[in-house]
Amino acid sequence: MIASVLLQAGGGNMNSSIIMMVLIAVVFYFFMIRPQTKKMKDQKKFIEELKKGDKVVTIGGVHGKISEVGTDYFIVEIDHNVRIKIQKSGISLDNSKAVNTPEKEA
Repeated sequence: MIASVLLQAGGGNMNSSIIMMVLIAVVFYFFMIRPQTKKMKDQKKFIEELKKGDKVVTIGGVHGKISEVGTDYFIVEIDHNVRIKIQKSGISLDNSKAVNTPEKEA
């Protein structure tokens, strides 16, 4: 009789532990995994839409204008007759969007 009471009490504790683990997994998904995959999709779409003449900023902070588009690289002109070849993954989405949007007047 005492053993059955102990098993029932332990079973309830086990169920609440499982529910807590599931809740933690759901919260982790919605606050960590989902936003990261959305950001990766936005980055990929942004890079695919870049074309010759667009202003970009690299992850390293180099500003320039795209002068040639390759399969997995860009030729970026950073000064008059100064060009560098960079991987497409080296373009910063946030900084490049900030450079291309006009400033609002206060």
